[in-house]
Amino acid sequence: MANSYSAEQFKEAILAKDIAMLSRAITMIESTRADDKKRASELIDSLLPYVGNSIRIGITGVPGVGKSTFIEAFGMALIAMGKKVAVLAIDPSSSISHGSILGDKTRMEQLSVHPHAFIRPSASSGSLGGITYKTHETILLCEAAGFDVIIVETVGVGQSETEVSQICDFFLLLMLAGAGDELQGIKRGIMELADGVVITKADSGNAEKAKAARNEYARALHFMPPTTSGWIPQVKVCSAYQNEGITEVWEMINQFAQHQSTNGFFYENRQQQNIFAFHRLLQEQLRDTLLRKPGLNEQIKSLEQQITEGNISPYTAVGLILN
Repeated sequence: MANSYSAEQFKEAILAKDIAMLSRAITMIESTRADDKKRASELIDSLLPYVGNSIRIGITGVPGVGKSTFIEAFGMALIAMGKKVAVLAIDPSSSISHGSILGDKTRMEQLSVHPHAFIRPSASSGSLGGITYKTHETILLCEAAGFDVIIVETVGVGQSETEVSQICDFFLLLMLAGAGDELQGIKRGIMELADGVVITKADSGNAEKAKAARNEYARALHFMPPTTSGWIPQVKVCSAYQNEGITEVWEMINQFAQHQSTNGFFYENRQQQNIFAFHRLLQEQLRDTLLRKPGLNEQIKSLEQQITEGNISPYTAVGLILN
């Protein structure tokens, strides 16, 4: 049980690269219990001198693009290069049962059992942005445990997915071959934030379509506003099934990291990630604090009834609660 360990015990175990204790620590920071929140805060503060030494990669893509297949091939390639890889897979949780499938460990068969890899599925629990409320803190724990590459696999492409780019160094967008009509369906916000695009499933009879799609997306990126750092997003083609083009994706990410480090944007982005995490957690805590106010549930039910009867608007009801 996570409750039986102190923040100091968690710290010592994580720095000793104890993966079982890392999992328990993540469970603790995801907890809504007041005592767990206190220990989580103590643990994260104590680990700050040991974090920041990884490359954080956010990966998103349309349904069916093969995110898990790509991540397994990519992760195994990184391990072959001597890297330790952590995958934080965010699964959508049901609004009815509040459960989630959490199936990435079954989809990434090789990576999930490799001693140099760690896969942590987490339910989104209603959190928008393609991440959970504690994804940033989970990244810090994984870095302290010695992982060199942290991959955040989001729920799927949508307007809210853009938040993952604010907790990662490199934002990778996976797309299917066949550009044309598919190009019309891309969220402009996602494209503007992408540091790189990879056309997946470029195998068997799909290779030529993939190359054509690469050209289409490259042209689309040309019309996007230039990045502040001066980085020009690249478009790559790969086949995770045939293990082709995977190392080229890593080379692109390395080029990006070198470019960002040279001009100071890498460090600046890390600072912004911390500020983003602060505001996100502040919003969560303010909401939880408000909802714990005595008598609030009864007031909410009363206001719901008045809204249903058409006596007041939702806008007015919210104002009554806040006042």
